[in-house]
Amino acid sequence: MNAMGLPRGNSSRVCFARRLLLAVILPALILGSPAFAQGQEEEDLNVFWKWARWNNPGGFLIEHLIGQADLLYASRDRAIEELKTRQDWLARQDWVRSRLAELIGPFPERGPLNPRVTGIIRKPGYRIEKLVYESMPGFHVPGCLFIPEDREPGMPAILNVIGHNQDAFRDELYQIVYLNLVKKGFVVLAIDPIGQGEHVQYFDPEIGFSSIGYSVIEHCYFGNQCFLAGYSPARYFTWDAIRGIDYLVSRDEVDAERIGVAGFSGGGTVTAYVSALDERVKAAAASSWSVASRRQTETKGTQDAESVFVHGLLNGITFEDLVEVRAPKPTLLTFTTRDEYLSIQGAREAYREIAGAYREFGAEADLVYVEDDFEHWMTPRIRTAIYGFFQKHLGVTGSPQEEPVEFISREELRVTPTGQALTWLGGESVFSVNRRETEKLLESLAASRSDIPSHLDRVRGRARQLSGYREPREIPGGLLFNGRYQRDGYSVGKYAVRGEGDYMIPFLLFVPAGGETGCPAVVYLHPGGKTAEAGTGGKIEQLVRKGYVVAAPDLLGAGQTENLVTRRLADDYTALNIGRSLVGIQAGDIVRVVRRLEHLAGVDPKRIAGVGVDEMCIPLLHAAAFDSAISRVVLLGSPISYRSISMNRFYRIGLVENRNGGIHHPYEVDFGWGVAGALTAYDLPDLIGCLAARKVVLAGLRNELLEPATDRLVSLEIDFPRRVYSDRKVPENLRVLPEVDDLVSLLDWCFE
Repeated sequence: MNAMGLPRGNSSRVCFARRLLLAVILPALILGSPAFAQGQEEEDLNVFWKWARWNNPGGFLIEHLIGQADLLYASRDRAIEELKTRQDWLARQDWVRSRLAELIGPFPERGPLNPRVTGIIRKPGYRIEKLVYESMPGFHVPGCLFIPEDREPGMPAILNVIGHNQDAFRDELYQIVYLNLVKKGFVVLAIDPIGQGEHVQYFDPEIGFSSIGYSVIEHCYFGNQCFLAGYSPARYFTWDAIRGIDYLVSRDEVDAERIGVAGFSGGGTVTAYVSALDERVKAAAASSWSVASRRQTETKGTQDAESVFVHGLLNGITFEDLVEVRAPKPTLLTFTTRDEYLSIQGAREAYREIAGAYREFGAEADLVYVEDDFEHWMTPRIRTAIYGFFQKHLGVTGSPQEEPVEFISREELRVTPTGQALTWLGGESVFSVNRRETEKLLESLAASRSDIPSHLDRVRGRARQLSGYREPREIPGGLLFNGRYQRDGYSVGKYAVRGEGDYMIPFLLFVPAGGETGCPAVVYLHPGGKTAEAGTGGKIEQLVRKGYVVAAPDLLGAGQTENLVTRRLADDYTALNIGRSLVGIQAGDIVRVVRRLEHLAGVDPKRIAGVGVDEMCIPLLHAAAFDSAISRVVLLGSPISYRSISMNRFYRIGLVENRNGGIHHPYEVDFGWGVAGALTAYDLPDLIGCLAARKVVLAGLRNELLEPATDRLVSLEIDFPRRVYSDRKVPENLRVLPEVDDLVSLLDWCFE
């Protein structure tokens, strides 16, 4: 056998066959093909064809974000290394508490809980009180209070917050834990997290489920609206739990000095939040929980909207801080080594750092780390560790071994008559509370708009800051060219230009044949990427035949650079955590392409237009507001405003239908279109105002459901940019049109 696994005696015959194929058969096949006979060649518009470097464009986005996150983690590492004494750590704790209060809060004022007991169940050795309390006025939290019988008042109590299980505390995994705790002498309050159990925000009676999808999808859906207003939905999860502790300490059966919190998965995350912010939590057991950490970002990615703070890492806050701020209070951390969602390496590294803080307080024994070799779960070993931990630190004697329990049916644990707090009691939802807060932001925006010049100056500055836009700088090397096709009357070139980091922006360049110098140019942006309208007969060809040079790029995260490594929301939320946004990064990509067009022979640098389609209108608007080289703008099907998304219960942007997802997982959600905190300073119409007096066409504007905007909505949202254009004495330069198919005529008008 030779090195290829072929019999040695066949080598001459193999060589002869290869020569025959190359010399006779292959040329005959090519010459006989219809494409060759017509002088045509099949096009491959893949810019990265046969490149050794940048050959994984689907990883460009997340790798770029992780690289920036690494710099912030390194900065935090240096700050931690400077902590040498207990006093240093005490000062750090004060700083972390104030920072967390800003990132998670501000919390509302404590109002009356108005608890109502909806039923009582008696079981051998304990009773269950079904209840609903109000964490905010009209914001109803369902739960069950499990009280051991035949015990003296002043029992220790555990708040049990639940992970991303749709049945919440009714699931058998959670019942095992809290029923064992009850047997051992603890009062336990188990509550439904938002979006789960009887606390669903978008419950549809016709399907008996959330119309948005299971818990994580709901969290991200309303979470995106919270992000536009500048804060994390973690606020709601944390406040519900803090008010749960308020309820526990109000009960005569409970010793207010012996309060613990326990949670698994998403409940572990909330456990970390509550125990970091509420001094009453004496002992905390957080299991398999996820917030921003270096290894989590590198491996599994950001998981859920409430597990990330707006600009959290930019502000120096990570996973570890949520535990270090508790030192020296007793804390148990548990993880599994084969967790599908979390990084065990990150957990181990975090524990080593946190242990250093506890060591400085002389409390190493009060920080307990337990892991087991299993998937995402609370294994028997972990559950036993939880029982023993609370027994030790909350003063309960007895064996920590797990006992058999009799599971309670989901129906028996139903708290509300209708099965949902909102359908029974109505009241507030995350959306309705966020809408009221957004209204205040919009009132401030309206007041700011009364002074047009100063308002627009603020908008440009704050939009740059909030979107994380970075001014493009000149990078040596210019364009990278990788082939050209000749079509009837024009050519299609394959190019790439360096992005803001170690990635390339691929784009196709369409140039009219024999075009005169000084041609107008267009940057054409489509959510489907550079090839979406690149075919013969497409919109780009129509423009080229009219004499326009057209560059069609794949902005980072779109087309050939679409994220194929993680869930889409993972890169969007990573960007949010580090003070960036996909919108801001893409705006920079656009300007980089424009810079290359400005220096391209045959292009008039004073006549470069941007055309955006659907959600690509948003980064184009930002880019044009930041850089005047984009001298004309055409928006086709643009979302009309962030306001319309935040002020309506349902919206469609960022929703991708999930094939075969059923009612439980009908959509994936992303935030690639959004800028966290935008509505604290500006909205999309403000960016349009920044473009005055340039010619701008708004064709086929879309509402929050991506349906054609009504005349009333257009009048409301576009009133401000119209006022700006009138103030500049060029109202005719802003055109608002219905659906338009003739893009050529729109651009012809722009370049008149």
